[in-house]
Amino acid sequence: MSNTNSDTAHSNTNEATVESNIRPEYDDEIQKIADYVLNYSIDNESPNPTDAWRTARHCLMDTIGCGLLALRFPECTKHLGPDCPDQITPHGARVPGTSYRLDPIKAAFDIGCMVRWLDYNDTWLAAEWGHPSDNLGGILAVADYISQKNISQGQAPLTMRAVLEAMIMAHEIQGVMALENSFNRVGLDHVFLVKLASTAVVAKLYQLPRERIMAAISQAIVDGQALRTYRHAPNAGSRKSWAAGDATSRAVRLVDITARGEMGIPGALTASQWGFYDVLFSHTNKDLATKPEDDRRFKFQRDFGSYVMENILFKISFPAEFHAQTACEAAVILHPHVKGRIDEIEKIVLTTHDSAIRIISKEGALANPADRDHCLQYMVAVPLLTGDLMAENYEDDYHEEHLSIDELREKMVVEEDAQYSKDYHDPSKRSIANAIQVFFTDGSSTEKVAIEYPIGHKRRRAEGIPILEAKFRASLATRFIDSRCQQIIELCDDQEKLEQTPVNEFMDLFMAY
Repeated sequence: MSNTNSDTAHSNTNEATVESNIRPEYDDEIQKIADYVLNYSIDNESPNPTDAWRTARHCLMDTIGCGLLALRFPECTKHLGPDCPDQITPHGARVPGTSYRLDPIKAAFDIGCMVRWLDYNDTWLAAEWGHPSDNLGGILAVADYISQKNISQGQAPLTMRAVLEAMIMAHEIQGVMALENSFNRVGLDHVFLVKLASTAVVAKLYQLPRERIMAAISQAIVDGQALRTYRHAPNAGSRKSWAAGDATSRAVRLVDITARGEMGIPGALTASQWGFYDVLFSHTNKDLATKPEDDRRFKFQRDFGSYVMENILFKISFPAEFHAQTACEAAVILHPHVKGRIDEIEKIVLTTHDSAIRIISKEGALANPADRDHCLQYMVAVPLLTGDLMAENYEDDYHEEHLSIDELREKMVVEEDAQYSKDYHDPSKRSIANAIQVFFTDGSSTEKVAIEYPIGHKRRRAEGIPILEAKFRASLATRFIDSRCQQIIELCDDQEKLEQTPVNEFMDLFMAY
C-alpha cells in the first residue's frame, strides 16, 4: 500500500514540474492561410474573377497614386531612402516617384509609408478595420527585386499579373480575418493583419514550399504586435501613418529569415500560456475568465477567395478616416446652405454609427495633422466652411489660420443611430452611414442630409470609378511630365497589357530621375 502511494505522489510531482515536449503540427489557421496562397485559383474558383482582376487593377492605380501625393509632404519623405547614406543596392527595388533603389525590406517600408501617409488609400470595415492595400509595400518591393534579379541571371521576370494576384490574396487574408475578429477590442492595431497577409503572399512570390510558408506565418504571429495607442485620443500621432509600412516591411524581413532556413513555431497561436490566443487575444470582454477556450480562436465567416478585393472601399473624394467619408459628403452638400450663415449656427447634430463614435469622435485641442484626420468633428467642419476637404487642411499652418474650425466643432453634438450601427455590421449592406443637420439661432434649420454609402462603396462603383481614375491622373501630374503620365495611364487602362507587363518595366515608369 505504501509503495502505491509513493508512486502516485511521484507521478503528481512530475506533472507539476515538467512539460510535454511533443511538437505539434502547425495550427489549423496557419495551414489554412498557407494552403490558400498556394492552391487557390482566382480564374477557376472565384465566382467573379473578372471583377476581382479589374478591381485589383484599380486598387493598384489608386494605391500608387496615394503614395505619389504623399511625396509632397516633408513629414512623410523624411522617412524615405536608404538606411545608410550613399548605400548602393544591386537590383534594388524602386520606390515610385523617387530615384531610390533599396533593399526590398526598406523599399517595402518606404512604399507602405507613402501609400498610408495621407489616409487616402482603400479601406475594409468589419469587426476589425484596416487598409488592405497597405500590403502593396511588401508585394511591389519584392516583385521588383525578384524581377531584376531574375533578369540578371537570365531568367524571366515576374509580370504584373503576379502582383495583382498577390494583392487579391493579401486583401482576402486581411479582410476575411477582420470580418469577425476584433483586434482593436484587445488593444492591438490592425497592422498585425498587414504583417500576416504580407508574410503569406511575399513567401509565395519567393516560391517557398508549404512548410516554409507556414514557418514564415508563424514567425509573423509570435513577432509581437503593435498597440493602437497612437491612433486614439489623447495620443494620436504620426506613427499611424508609417505603422503599416513597418508591418509590411517586417513581413519581408521574416520571409527572408525563413527562406534562409529558420525554423517555424507550429503552435504560435494555440500554445497554452505562451501562444497568441492566451497572451494577446484572451481579453475580448470583461467576462473572459469564464469564456470557453474555443471562443478565443479566430473565427472565419467565409472561406478565402476574392470577396474582399471585389467589395473593397475606395477613398475617392476625401483623404479622411473612412468612417467619416459619408459625413464629409453630407457636409459638402450642406456647404452652400450654411456658408453665409456660419455666425448664426447654434448647433450641428452629427448622427453616426458606433464605430465612428469609438474611433474618431473627439473634443478638445487637436495636437497634429494625424490627430485632425481622425477627428469626425474636424472632418465635418472643414467642408461645411469651404465645400471641400484636402490633405493640406490638416496641417498646422492651415489650422492656425482657420480657428473657426474649432468654433464649429464646439457646436457639434454626436448621436448614434442604432440602425446605422446595425447596417454597418450587416454583411449584405456594410453601410457607413452618417447624417448632418444644422440648426440656427433664429430657430430655422437645414434639412437632415443622410448618406448611407460613400462613393467608394461597391454599390456606387459605376459612379465612383471615373472619379477614382481622375484622382489617379491628378496624382501622376504632381510628379511626372505629361508624356510620362499619358504612358502610365494608357498602360493602366489596359487590363491585359498591364497583366503581361514585366514588373521591372512597370516600375521603370514610376522612377524619378
